[in-house]
Order: sequence, then structure tokens, then C-alpha cells
Amino acid sequence: MPMYQPSTRREADMKLESQVLDLETAVKDGILGGGGGVISTGFASEKLDLKVMIEELESMDVPTVFICPISLEPMQDPVTLCTGQTYERSNILKWFSLGHYTCPTTMQELWDNSVTPNKTLQQLIYSWFSQKYLAMKKRSEDVQGRVKEILENLKKVKGQARVQALKELRQVVQAHGTAKKTVVACGGVGLISSLLGPFTTHAVGSEVVGVLVNLNLDFDSKSDLLQPAKISLMVDILNEGSIETKINCTRLIGMLMEGNDSASENVASLSLLVGLLRLVKNKKRPNGVLAGLSLLKTICSHESVRNSFVNVGAVPHLVELMPGLNNECLELVLYILELLSSIPEGRLALKDCPNTIPYVVKLLMKASENCTQFALSILWAICKFAPEECASLAVDAGLAAKLLLVIQSGYNPVLKQRSAELLKLCSLNYTATIFISKCKLTRTIQ
Repeated sequence: MPMYQPSTRREADMKLESQVLDLETAVKDGILGGGGGVISTGFASEKLDLKVMIEELESMDVPTVFICPISLEPMQDPVTLCTGQTYERSNILKWFSLGHYTCPTTMQELWDNSVTPNKTLQQLIYSWFSQKYLAMKKRSEDVQGRVKEILENLKKVKGQARVQALKELRQVVQAHGTAKKTVVACGGVGLISSLLGPFTTHAVGSEVVGVLVNLNLDFDSKSDLLQPAKISLMVDILNEGSIETKINCTRLIGMLMEGNDSASENVASLSLLVGLLRLVKNKKRPNGVLAGLSLLKTICSHESVRNSFVNVGAVPHLVELMPGLNNECLELVLYILELLSSIPEGRLALKDCPNTIPYVVKLLMKASENCTQFALSILWAICKFAPEECASLAVDAGLAAKLLLVIQSGYNPVLKQRSAELLKLCSLNYTATIFISKCKLTRTIQ
């Protein structure tokens, strides 16, 4: 293939010039968001660091013309090749150092490997980032000022005015990361937490929880919120509040229990367990199901709580919840049921629930390896607990064929060994011929 040859140097220059952007065009095209207005092209009196601005505006959508085609990152020192394509200087020089003498975008061979600084584009990039950065800083200062005003106001107001102030604060901290930091830095966590008490109305309590769940709480703040009176109020709100309030209470209690092993036993009242069961039954709100199951997993990790959870009727509720759940929630349900199967009351409840065996057998080799592991553990526990009754039910539900698939799969050896043991347990009440006929195996598996 003949090498690309430009007819004249002037044509190459004209091609290069066609790629150069001017500020007026950029404003008209909306790159700088000027809306047709005049934008100053001069650098700020106190020069801003472009690298810092790019890092702080990382999540913002940047015009594609500012992006280096090699690194896909905003350019800080753009240079243009003879082909008219522009790259970040360090990236294109690295390309050359690897022995490439082509344009990375067009793959044309270069007739001139020199690079030309694209000052116009560099100034455009600097102006765009400066504008966005200063606007962000201005918004940040406005948010900080408003947060401080609300916190001062909360020290004075009561009744409905307090509810409105908390509602505004909740909306601000949900929308701005700066607001969260300001609340913490100004001692707002202690002030807001102090509003929770035995005489706090649910309207105030709901908004307090809505604010706190969005903040980074330190150890002392968590310890303060774990006081019995405050936890009791949160549980009451969880049981009686709106769906959003229920989810916020659940998430906040979960945050308070993180890294605190003793908290589960102190927090896990029957009222909380019942409230969480009600929350997870509402499949119309998947985020509520996930939050509720996550907290139940944490609570049930403590053996002393499991008996209470079984006694409030948790097992049939969780079993009936399984159909239609996504994998993440399904793993949580199976994990909780596995924990409950470790106690006699839990095994009895699982055995007595008519859908336990058919639902759990169906999940083997269906969702994820973790689901299969938890399902096997549950089936082993109840079949061992009542072999004559449960083993035959499991075989009729298709367990044997599923276990053979697990044994032949790429799952870990522990799962395969458990499957083999469960298969043997299920076959004890049958002759070989009857067991094979009961298994309803395909010819291949036989």
C-alpha cells in the first residue's frame, strides 16, 4: 500500500488550522455553556491549577474535544500532529517512544513527527474547567452557609418549624457532599441526635433519621445513638412511618451496628424483628427489601437472637419471599435461613413449612454458587433432622438429579462432598432400582 503523501505543506497546515477551535465558536456551540454570552478568556488573577480542577470535577461530563484519544482523560498540555489530530503531550510522546510513527487515531504514517502545542485548545480547556470549578466552589460556599444557618435555627425553633428546618437540611445533605461535611465539621451530628428522645414526635424523628443516615458517623456518635431510648424511638418510627422512613431507619440501625458485635443483642427487640419482616415483604420497594434483609443478616449472626426470630414466624415469611427475588436478595434470604437451621427451633420451622424443600431444591445450580452452598446446607440440616419425612419429599422435588449436577460441576470440592453425602442420605430408604426411578434422571445422567 503506498504511503500517504500530502500534496503540499500548506494543505497540511490548512488541515491543522481546521481543527483549531476558537472561543467564540466554542461558546456558540455550547462547549463552554456560555449561552451566546461573552466569556472572559484571560486567566484568573490567582491562577488555578488545571490538574487540581480536573481531579475535583472528575464526575462531570467533559466535552469530547477536550479528551485525549489515547488516555480518554482531559488534556492538560494538548499538542497537534501533522495529521491534524490532537493528543496529550505525554501520551503521544510515549506512543512515539514505543516505536510507533503513526497517528493513533487515523493510523496514517507520519511525514513529520514533530508536535505543535495547541495553545488555543489549552486555553479553551482551562477556561471551561475554571468556569465549572468556580461555579462549583460558589455553590459549595452557598451550601455551607445555608447548612450553618439551619443548624443555628434548629437550636431555637420547635414544633412544625423544627420539622421544616430538618426537612430542608435532609434535602441539602442528600444533594450535596459538601453539606454532609459541613454538618459534621460544625458539630451538627450531636445537635441533631439530641433531638431524639422519649418525647420526640414521629414527624421530627423521621426527619432526624433522614439526615443522620446520610452522614459519616464516628464511634462516639454511634454510641450516643445506641442509647435504648433512641433505639426504641427508631424502632417505633420504623414500624409506623412511611416506606421511605422505614428504609432510612433500617439503614441507620445497620450503620450503628457496623463493627459493634454487642449491639445486635441490645438492639434486636421483637418489635424490630417484626418491623423488618414487614419491610422485606414489600417487594414493590426492592431497596427496602435489600436494606431489611441486610440488617436481618447482621442481627441473626448472633445466635442468641435466632430463637426469638424463629418465634415471631420468620421462617415461613422468608421462604415465601424467595420466588422472584434478585440474586443479591436471594443470597441474603438463604444465608439467614441457613443460620436459623443451626438451631433446633429453626430446623423444625423449616421442616413444617410446606414450601421449604421445593423452593430450596429449585435454587440448586440456578442462581449462584453461594446460593447453592446455602441451599445445600439448609437441605442437609432438615433432612438430617427428619430423614424419613424430608428425604423422600426432597427426592420427589428433584433433589437427586440436582445433586448429581453439582457433583459433576466445577463447584468447589466441599460443595461436591456435601452433595454426595446428602445424596447418600436421601437414598437410604430406597433400593437402588427404586431410587433411580424416583430420581427421574435423564438417560445421560443415568
